[in-house]
Amino acid sequence: MNDHRTEPAAPDEPPCAHGSDHGPARGAGSPAPGGTDEPGEVRRFRERLGLPGLIDVHTHFMPERVLHKVWNYFDSNGPLIGDLEWPITYRREEAERTAVLREFCVRAFTAMLYPHKPGMATWLNDWAVGFARRTPDCLHTATLFPEPGVEAYVGAAVEAGARVFKAHVQVGAYDPADELLDQAWGLLAEAGIPVVIHCGSGPVPGKHAGPGPTARVLARHPRLRLIIAHMGMPEYEEFLDLAERYEEVRLDTTMAFTDFTERFMPFPARALPRIAALGDRVLLGSDFPNIPYPYVHQLHALERLDLGEEWLRAVCHDNAARLFHL
Repeated sequence: MNDHRTEPAAPDEPPCAHGSDHGPARGAGSPAPGGTDEPGEVRRFRERLGLPGLIDVHTHFMPERVLHKVWNYFDSNGPLIGDLEWPITYRREEAERTAVLREFCVRAFTAMLYPHKPGMATWLNDWAVGFARRTPDCLHTATLFPEPGVEAYVGAAVEAGARVFKAHVQVGAYDPADELLDQAWGLLAEAGIPVVIHCGSGPVPGKHAGPGPTARVLARHPRLRLIIAHMGMPEYEEFLDLAERYEEVRLDTTMAFTDFTERFMPFPARALPRIAALGDRVLLGSDFPNIPYPYVHQLHALERLDLGEEWLRAVCHDNAARLFHL
C-alpha cells in the first residue's frame, strides 16, 4: 500500500498570499455576517500569534445536493439537533465558500462528508477525489460505513490519496465498534491516516454515541489516529480520559467554547488544565459553513480560554501541520 502522508496537500505559500492561484475569489472582500470586517479580524488574530495561516481540520464540503439536504435538516430542526435554532451563516455556493476560507488564510482544510446508509460512502469518496484535485488546499477526505466490503473501498480511498477520514456515528446511527469496521480501522491505523469521528452525545444523544463504543475501538486499535470531533461534547472529560490513555487520540475544537455551545453544553472549567496539558493534540475545527455564528467567533472563543499564545499557535496551526506533514 502506498503511503500518501508525505504528499503536499496545500500550496507552498498560504492561500491568502496568492489567492489568484485558485481563480477568482467570488464573494471575496464582502463584509462578514453582521457587517464586520471578518477577514480583517481573522488577520489580526493571526498576526497577534505570528501565524502564517490557519489549518482547520473540520470543514464540510460535499456534493451540493447533499449539502443542501443537510442545510434543510438544520432549517427544519431535525431530531439530531433537537429544538436548537441553527441558522447556516455561510450558505453560499462551493466556490464562494472556498474563497471565504482563503480570505481567512485557512491554508489547509477538509471536506468532512459522511453517509447515513449503506452504499453511499463509495460515491461520496468518488466525489471527494474530484474535489481534492480541483481544490489543492483541501486535505483529501474520505468516509466509511459499516457494510460488507468497507475495507476494500477504504483501501481504495487510501490508494487514491486520502489524507483524512470522517466517521459520523450519530448521523450514520452505527456502532463504531461494529465488527464490519474492524479491518478498516486496522488498515487506517497501519497507514497512520487520521479519522475525525463525531462520537460524543451532542447536540442530542444517539444510540451508539458516547465514549464507550469509541473506547472499544481503541482497545482493539490503540494506534488508530482518532480526532474526537467537538472535543467529545458533552462527554468532554470522558474523551479527555481516552486522549490521556492513547497517545494517538486527538480532539478538535469544533463549536466548543463558543457562546452558542456554552449555553447548553458548557465545557467544565475544572478540565481546562487537562486540555492545556494536551496542547500538542488539540486541533482547530470550526464546522464551517454549517455554523450559526461568524467563523472568527471560534477563534476568539479559544483565545479567551487564556491558555497562552504557544497553546493557541499549536492548536490553530502547528499541531495539524505536523500531523499532516504540511
